[in-house]
Amino acid sequence: MSKTEDAFKALYDIVVRLRAPDGCPWDREQTPMSLRGDLIEETYECVEAIDQKDPAHIGEELGDIFLLVTMLAYMHEQEGSFTVADALTGVSEKLIRRHPHVFGEVKVKDSAEVLDNWAKIKVEQEGRKPKDSILDGVSRGLPPLDRAWKLQKKAAKAGFDWSEVKDVIGKIEEELGEVNEVLAHSNTVETAAGTAPGAIADSVTGDAASKEALEGELGDILFSVVNLCRFLHVEPSVALQRTNVKFENRFKYVEKRMKETNQEMKQGNLAVMDKYWEEAKTMSNT
Repeated sequence: MSKTEDAFKALYDIVVRLRAPDGCPWDREQTPMSLRGDLIEETYECVEAIDQKDPAHIGEELGDIFLLVTMLAYMHEQEGSFTVADALTGVSEKLIRRHPHVFGEVKVKDSAEVLDNWAKIKVEQEGRKPKDSILDGVSRGLPPLDRAWKLQKKAAKAGFDWSEVKDVIGKIEEELGEVNEVLAHSNTVETAAGTAPGAIADSVTGDAASKEALEGELGDILFSVVNLCRFLHVEPSVALQRTNVKFENRFKYVEKRMKETNQEMKQGNLAVMDKYWEEAKTMSNT
């Protein structure tokens, strides 16, 4: 066997040992349901490592994903529903079947034609029922941000799309205007400064009807921003993750400087915190 095959087998053997009756109590207690969150978390950690362009970190995170995938597949092997080999064989056969332009005689001119062939193969060769809507192929289990992205990509493929980026930006501005309109007609519009986190929504939006309207309009803004990301070929979840990291680093710098100058993190010291925030921005050049 090759080094890669040896490595796959070694991982499988370790998982089998961990799940054995005399293996690790924690590993034996896990189920596919209990590992769902870990799989999502490890995937995002891998995305972060890719953003950082750190090969060693990427390799480590991919290893964690390999472990979870192997563990999940072996759990089903233990139940007798399918084996790890079944899963690997199945994906290999699917790759060959869906790439007749590589493993067969089919000719394609571009990646768009490859995707069209995939859709036909799913129905004609794999016996999958044609969807009533092209949007039915987008999983409802995706996080909302990612699902919005995929819904829009499907719709755009059918020609339902903006012509120019300025039109997309105009839509975002339109949706912001509608938020302002909802706020203007709310029973109360108060500042949230100094309000307990759980009460901020009530202080800003007033009655239940206003809150529901505001939720709808803010959802429209988010959806429109995702549309702009798609139009500019930027994945929104990846972009947001980068901003999360950026915010975290800057905020930690503010905390550090406030501690060094013996000042409390509170609303009354916002001007000072803003000054340190700008310092953090200058240091990161972003």
